[in-house]
Amino acid sequence: MDSRVSELFGGCCRPGGGPTVGGTLKARGAGSSSGCGGPKGKKKNGRNRGGKANNPPYLPPEAEDGNIEYKLKLVNPSQYRFEHLVTQMKWRLQEGRGEAVYQIGVEDNGLLVGLAEEEMRASLKTLHRMAEKVGADITVLREREVDYDSDTPRKITEVLVRKVPDNQQVVNYSDSRTAEEICESSSKMITFIDLAGHHKYLHTTIFGLTSYCPDCALLLVSANTGIAGTTREHLGLALALKVPFFIVVSKIDLCAKTTVERTVRQLERVLKQPGCHKVPMLVTSEDDAVTAAQQFAQSPNVTPIFTLSSVSGESLDLLKVFLNILPPLTNSKEQEELMQQLTEFQVDEIYTVPEVGTVVGGTLSSGICREGDQLVVGPTDDGCFLELRVCSIQRNRSACRVLRAGQAATLALGDFDRALLRKGMVMVSPEMNPTICSVFEAEIVLLFHATTFRRGFQVTVHVGNVRQTAVVEKIHAKDKLRTGEKAVVRFRFLKHPEYLKVGAKLLFREGVTKGIGHVTDVQAIAAGEAQANMGF
Repeated sequence: MDSRVSELFGGCCRPGGGPTVGGTLKARGAGSSSGCGGPKGKKKNGRNRGGKANNPPYLPPEAEDGNIEYKLKLVNPSQYRFEHLVTQMKWRLQEGRGEAVYQIGVEDNGLLVGLAEEEMRASLKTLHRMAEKVGADITVLREREVDYDSDTPRKITEVLVRKVPDNQQVVNYSDSRTAEEICESSSKMITFIDLAGHHKYLHTTIFGLTSYCPDCALLLVSANTGIAGTTREHLGLALALKVPFFIVVSKIDLCAKTTVERTVRQLERVLKQPGCHKVPMLVTSEDDAVTAAQQFAQSPNVTPIFTLSSVSGESLDLLKVFLNILPPLTNSKEQEELMQQLTEFQVDEIYTVPEVGTVVGGTLSSGICREGDQLVVGPTDDGCFLELRVCSIQRNRSACRVLRAGQAATLALGDFDRALLRKGMVMVSPEMNPTICSVFEAEIVLLFHATTFRRGFQVTVHVGNVRQTAVVEKIHAKDKLRTGEKAVVRFRFLKHPEYLKVGAKLLFREGVTKGIGHVTDVQAIAAGEAQANMGF
């Protein structure tokens, strides 16, 4: 992480200050010959219908992994070819966790050749047959005319393929009266976690970003207010924790168009500064929203910006299109690797539910958790892990027998004593033999501090779902740190030991002091030694 991100926390991020990173990226369709990132050395000269030479439009070459598939045409395939295409579609749907995007009229190297109307109609018919075979439906996202080296109109078509539940093709909200019914019959679920915007509740915002492991963040900015201090701070948090984000400028019904444009320009200037190094993409049409969703998933530097009103509904449909098309930001291979590891569930919330008993909510960071599994939870104040049984699991308010890595859920623990649990604990497989620590080291960057950061300074440390006060015991090779400086620092938790892993992202704060880093070493202690190590 560039230490210049500290400017966002220190309030010294001046509009227009510092060099910029290119201009605002205006969303372009797939048929555009610029901004498509075609392979170098593969372009050839051609002539359009006016006789004027131009370059062929390219998309990036097709990747073997991922949920995007290029097809030049799908006209009357043989039975053998059709079965092969269906198998290929299953793979793409698996990579996209139930969603795939097909680009029809595109060669594997990304060249946008296009198809005549009759060929395109036949190709879409075949694609529809393929989707029916795997229990999916198709939606045409957009069509583009390719004006290159052809005397007849040729188009490419971008199609979203989405696998839907076997018992439901379309969700009818007039028939689905409860949230549970809607969840059970929906083909795509997006969970929103509303985090606090006021500085007084910054600890809640940080906990949400570190503990819930969000795929991306939505930064909300009021059009009539513009960029406030908390906007910069929340932007800095997303950058520090490497959470991809997009921006929504709301309340455009309350101010003039010029005011909205001024707010957007302010955002563009901040995003282009060295500490951010982002490329803004202003979304003004449905076509822009489709492109924004794809480029946002492919490049961590692209930041879509939406301007809308929740009162009048203006441009709200563009945000819905973006969210509907946005693919998973982690691929199936990464999830498969996590599922092969031992079970580890982060405890974020604790409830008592009548006739159910103790219930914990959180995220399964690795492994697989099944109904009836025997796990251990801890660490307790004295460093122990206690045995428990998972009685039942619910995801999105629906019963679930199996929980997989990366999924959030609530687990019913029956009559397990709630008083023994706290936020920040983990539930893990007994075979893991989990280690805990009260002392750990981390390589940090001091994002902002009013004076100097020294030994003895106390900060609130956030590591995943862990949130606890720690004291700085030692700064290696230095006596003190100033804003923007790096060092390896030894921390000691003040209350109780925690379960930490080397490499975990770390964020600490105290007043205006803020820093980020990652855990480099943990001084493991055995159960029973915790109280002595904590000085009890």
